[in-house]
Amino acid sequence: MSITRDQVVSIHYTLKNDAGEVLDRSAGGEPLTYLHGHGNLIPGLERELAGKSAGDKLQVTIAPADAYGEYDPQLVQRVPRRTLKGLADIRVGTRLQAQTEQGARAVTVTQIVGDMVTLDGNHPLAGNTLHFEVEVAEVRAATEVELSHGHVHGPGGHHH
Repeated sequence: MSITRDQVVSIHYTLKNDAGEVLDRSAGGEPLTYLHGHGNLIPGLERELAGKSAGDKLQVTIAPADAYGEYDPQLVQRVPRRTLKGLADIRVGTRLQAQTEQGARAVTVTQIVGDMVTLDGNHPLAGNTLHFEVEVAEVRAATEVELSHGHVHGPGGHHH
């Protein structure tokens, strides 16, 4: 069975940056399982996996535009620490939900200087070219429930 929309796909993967550093990998020998064609993976990786079958191995390079987007300096802002009231332990690297005109957005604290806190709304991998080594472990038809929810259930999947 080859990978098409509405298939449940399990992959083993290693993700590296341009410097060859491992940024992420499927954990502990367990594959990542996702519902193909429902925006659960970055667009470039989903496109490269289409048509592949269990046992296929591929190396894929994904440009930022097909991954987490280009880095947008307009998503970086400096705010006085007092505007982050109720958050006692703010450090560089802290991830927060910020309310913006476009709704809730995840931001990362990237700098703290005196009373000013720099918040970056870019995805941590924005602007990065991503290098994946992927092995397709399994491809199966999705269940009706998985299709209605838009994600995988059961072993190798998740439910929230």
